[in-house]
Amino acid sequence: MTSPTSPGSVSDDLRVVAPAFTDLRALAAAPVSVATWRGISQTVVGSFVVLVAFIGLAVAVSLSVSLIPLLVGIPMLVATLWAGRPFAQLERARLEAQLAVEIAAPTYPRRDGWWASWWAILSDSRTWSHSAYVLVAGAILTVQSVVVTVAGGFALGGLVYPVIAATNGLSHPPFPLVLMVPGALVCAWVAALASQAGSLAIVRSGRSLLGASARAEALEAARQAQARAAQAEGRAVQLTETRTAAVGAADEERRRIERDLHDGAQQRLVALGVELGAAKRKVSSDPEAAAALDHAHREVKETLAELRDLVRGIHPAVLTDRGLDAALSALAARSPVPVRVDVPDPPALNRASTSAQAAAYFVAAEALTNAAKHAEAQQVTVTATVSPDDRLRLVVADDGRGGATAAPGSGLDGLRSRVAALDGTFDLDSPAGAGTRLTVEVPCAS
Repeated sequence: MTSPTSPGSVSDDLRVVAPAFTDLRALAAAPVSVATWRGISQTVVGSFVVLVAFIGLAVAVSLSVSLIPLLVGIPMLVATLWAGRPFAQLERARLEAQLAVEIAAPTYPRRDGWWASWWAILSDSRTWSHSAYVLVAGAILTVQSVVVTVAGGFALGGLVYPVIAATNGLSHPPFPLVLMVPGALVCAWVAALASQAGSLAIVRSGRSLLGASARAEALEAARQAQARAAQAEGRAVQLTETRTAAVGAADEERRRIERDLHDGAQQRLVALGVELGAAKRKVSSDPEAAAALDHAHREVKETLAELRDLVRGIHPAVLTDRGLDAALSALAARSPVPVRVDVPDPPALNRASTSAQAAAYFVAAEALTNAAKHAEAQQVTVTATVSPDDRLRLVVADDGRGGATAAPGSGLDGLRSRVAALDGTFDLDSPAGAGTRLTVEVPCAS
């Protein structure tokens, strides 16, 4: 069974109601097409429904107009027009049930108060169009009924008469039998095309006179599009705020972990190292105890160094205490490759949020690590600026062998995701043999 079509375009209605006018295959199968028999059924039912509606409309309008001088005709006319609304609903349901098309219901104006509600009915163009549909549909169904009945009758007679003539032995039939069957087939196609064409005309008239007006549909579509756009915009704002809050909360959590490690475990290890050093000096007369303490002292120093690296990787204290300029200089000082840090306006970096500064710091740290481990670079330049449109820009360039890629799962790929979370841009230019240039921009308000 064909599903109802809602868009209401001519092509949709042709495909469902009158497929014989769309392609040759459907035209050839028109006499036995489901659309043809649906058209015939709707012609029979529709003729009865529209005839009753026409009689009722003609009588009610005549009485209403004749009684207007007595003021009784006005409420009668209002009632007649109002009755067109449930009739339109019934006709839309009939067309959907018989022809598998869906016609959108119009929106009627509403007013408070009996006179205002009467005037809303009298001045509503859609309500008047429902009455016009009765006249238009009546004319279409009348022509369709005549053509389908006459053509179908000739088709049936042309197929039955040769059988009767042959059975009764008529030697001189009134019509040449050789022409009866082709003529009957032609009439069958005429009846089928008339059935589909009439149904298409009924559907298009129903869309124009029973459904929502084109202007109302356009306004409703615009309203729905505006509502969806507003919803999407609100959702985008909510996601942006949620993402910013999540990034800020993650940075704050890293700073808390860094403080806890720096002020807690790291300080206790430092104190333990000092005590072990003092104990080692006191037991210098006992070689075995001194060796054990010396080993423990070295383990503490190594653990302390690893802990400092861990703390620095979670969130560098120098970034929180002294800002991005000092943090980049600290990275350069620890790098085994010579690094030149270029910050033309250090105070301007303070306009960037902590999340933006942290992203820039970790990008620079990863780039310097790659330059030392993989690029075989001899010189690295780190430049940090703030553009006039309040975007923190970091450029890390080296003279290494190039060929770097932000492969999925790599450190650069993780940094790219972190920058993207701040609505930033991540540009990696690393041609083979020509060094690597990494450019990152993030909004200062990230």
